[in-house]
Amino acid sequence: NNGDAATDMILKAHEYAVKQTGQATDKDRRIVPIHTQFARPDQLAAFKKYNMVPSFFTNHAYFWGDVHIKNLGEKRANSLSPLATVDKMGIPYTNHSDDTVTPVDPLFSVWTAVNRTSRTGQVIGTDERITPYQALKAITSNAAYQYFEEDTKGTLAPGKLADLVILDNNPLTIKPADIRNIKVVKTIKEGNTIYQRPVQ
Repeated sequence: NNGDAATDMILKAHEYAVKQTGQATDKDRRIVPIHTQFARPDQLAAFKKYNMVPSFFTNHAYFWGDVHIKNLGEKRANSLSPLATVDKMGIPYTNHSDDTVTPVDPLFSVWTAVNRTSRTGQVIGTDERITPYQALKAITSNAAYQYFEEDTKGTLAPGKLADLVILDNNPLTIKPADIRNIKVVKTIKEGNTIYQRPVQ
């Protein structure tokens, strides 16, 4: 759901389900509204109230940010995928690529979340930019939590699956604009190398 009307429908459906089942909204439901690109502040408050875990789509800022400004105006376009706002609210969130709408490239999604730059170079929502660390959490530890897999994935810790990548640069220290150029050198799945970048 991209528009706020669709988000209203999700919230009404959730409230109806809670009322019909008689079950209080609890931490372990982890309802995942997908996209929720133009969620209003009252809707974000409802996500927090109901312990929802929204999955945003910051790649939209790059691919269609210019169109959103033209069609929706700057104020609404700049509210697209409000990751900084939900982070301050303490709402766990993820960020996705919506394959096949945009390429499956997690580092590109990190880049769009950090920079929010459109194809013409406009920043789509300066105040909603997040740090590289926050953007990495959105695709690692928060994603594991969203899938009820936080005990086995998402962070490097004893007892968890050794699923990780080795990169050719550090997304936490490189210039934010260059994050999209980082390459994966090696991919390790459960301790086994499944991809090794050829020596250039």
